Amino acid sequence: MMPSFKRIDSFLKEWNISAAEKRELYFGMTNILKDVKGSTKESFTFLVKYLETFAEDDPHTLSEAKDEAVRAIIEFVKSPDMFQCDLLELPAIHQLQKDAKFASVFALLEIFLTRRLDAYLEFQASNSSVLTTYGISHEECVTKMRLMSLADLASQMQEIPYALVQETLKVPEEEVEYWIVRGISSKLIDAKMDQMRRVAIISRCTERVFGPAQWKDLYSKLAVWRNNVANVVRTVQNARAAGTEIPQALVGAMH
Repeated sequence: MMPSFKRIDSFLKEWNISAAEKRELYFGMTNILKDVKGSTKESFTFLVKYLETFAEDDPHTLSEAKDEAVRAIIEFVKSPDMFQCDLLELPAIHQLQKDAKFASVFALLEIFLTRRLDAYLEFQASNSSVLTTYGISHEECVTKMRLMSLADLASQMQEIPYALVQETLKVPEEEVEYWIVRGISSKLIDAKMDQMRRVAIISRCTERVFGPAQWKDLYSKLAVWRNNVANVVRTVQNARAAGTEIPQALVGAMH
């Protein structure tokens, strides 16, 4: 069964089934995988696919997804190694924001995906019953929010002062490098630590969400890269036309 699940997208193209049938299929798959040891991420993937089948322009059907929307949020929050998702973009999730019963669950997801540890601590202080209701560990949330807060810092600056890490993560000074190492080992960031200057130098970071703003930033970076490549090519061509020696650094950049 598991190999078939991995090929489900190609099967769906062949079957040409309706949206309602896809919804039913994804719902069955996520529930089967939920009880299979070591299949948490696969179950979550199909749960998200299930939620993606609900459209905003069909409020009656959309309301049927509330319980599974809450389940997706809780699974994401509880997972110690899931740091990125696009749940906030889904109508099935977004409807919870105005739901009296589930608004606090939506707020918790919003904090995990868009804010930092201080916002979570403020939420926990006034909504501890939410964590209790859904069996969420406060200590595990603090750990995850520290890592996600570090990733958020890394998304905004190339050099992060140790003092800012300490302040944002609310840890003792002697634990700053430990948390940077944890961020690296969790594949949230790639960084080097400059102990003399007491800064973390960031070379890559994982975005918690990848929405329109992130696509725009990626497009800008690709445009800069394309212009840089064009400049290199132009310089090499001019050098060849003039019969001058081409710097080895530029030759290497061409390959």
